[in-house]
Amino acid sequence: MPLPLLAIAAALLYLAAAGLHLMHILQRKPRLSTSVIALGAIALVCHALVAWSSIFDEHSVHLGLYRILALISFVINLACISWLVRWPLQNLLIVLLPLSASTVLISAFAPQTGSTPEALGHGLLLHIASSILAYAVLTLAAVQAVLVAIQDRQLKQHRATGIVSFLPPLQLMETMLFELVWMGVVLLTVAIATGFLFVDDFFAQHLVHKTVLTLVAWVIYSTLLWGRYQLGWRSQTAARFTIGGFLLLMLAFLGSKLVLELLLQRG
Repeated sequence: MPLPLLAIAAALLYLAAAGLHLMHILQRKPRLSTSVIALGAIALVCHALVAWSSIFDEHSVHLGLYRILALISFVINLACISWLVRWPLQNLLIVLLPLSASTVLISAFAPQTGSTPEALGHGLLLHIASSILAYAVLTLAAVQAVLVAIQDRQLKQHRATGIVSFLPPLQLMETMLFELVWMGVVLLTVAIATGFLFVDDFFAQHLVHKTVLTLVAWVIYSTLLWGRYQLGWRSQTAARFTIGGFLLLMLAFLGSKLVLELLLQRG
């Protein structure tokens, strides 16, 4: 099947799965149904094919903004599915599936940007892979943090309406959040370490802002984990730190990509 048709199929299936899951939630059926799982699984396969075909060809690797966003959203979905085995994170799919639909369409139809290196060394591949995994896990953490903040505020106001009424207990939501942050920090640490080891001129002019913002985000996440276990931080404080760190990471990644590829037209 041609790439554009695969992308359209993936997007439609993602939106159908999100709509069906939302309808089940409103009907007070928060568990994932077989239909949602089937639609999501087929969409994920189509998404994988689109991401692979967009990034890899016989002679080069395309790491432009639009292509890498599709890959990151695919990894986010895989990470969420992996955590579903342990934690009830299915409510995150209401946000993640529509986002995946948009990234897969952009990847297939947007013009190619960025450089196309012919080969990547093993060290650089490790840096890229750990960076993508860190972004994926910390994106899940950011969405979870938003839900925790909303849930905490409504509980303090003695009302729990909308999707909050279907969420697990706040203590469990916080436990899930901190587990995601822990895993994200470990992956981000690997990404930073491999960047220093394998990326040429990690503090070069076109990378320095990305490096500094990423390091600041790492400090924010690490401070949050320290505060959790030393000072008992939770709920709103945890949400603010998590979302703040995520915004810095996105500014580091998307900001540098937008400037270099779309404004300066560099890789």
